[in-house]
Amino acid sequence: MSDWIKWLLLGLLSIAFGIFALGNAIAASIAVTVVTGALLLVAGAMQVVGGFTVEGTGNKILSLIMGAVMLFLGWSFLDHPLQGTLTLATVMLILFMAGGIARVILSFQMKGTQFFWPTMISGILSIILAGIIWSYASSEPAALLSLLGILLGIEMLFN
Repeated sequence: MSDWIKWLLLGLLSIAFGIFALGNAIAASIAVTVVTGALLLVAGAMQVVGGFTVEGTGNKILSLIMGAVMLFLGWSFLDHPLQGTLTLATVMLILFMAGGIARVILSFQMKGTQFFWPTMISGILSIILAGIIWSYASSEPAALLSLLGILLGIEMLFN
């Protein structure tokens, strides 16, 4: 299978998941929280197990602490998915803002190429999405339950 077919299939899959997320935003938000919690539990357990094989006392302690933090976060997200969704919305705010700023900076390095405007527009849209999250979070935190799924769907469509 050629590379362009793989990229096309990946793009179509991203669009399909984006439409699904937009169609059921609250379910998408909670699904993201549950999947994140499960992945944090698995990663935390692996980090703890790996911590016992690391050389050096400082590295061992740091690895065990990081594993314990991931286990705690994973359990917390699975035990309280609604509060976890609010936490993830805050993390999304930070990631959208950082990713948007990085893409805007990257676009200036691509000036004069065909990728300048798509990269610039993508970065600006991510910064706008971060601003929307910020405004909803400051005015009505409960609106974030659906907003996270909506923003996930929009981000997947633009990806």
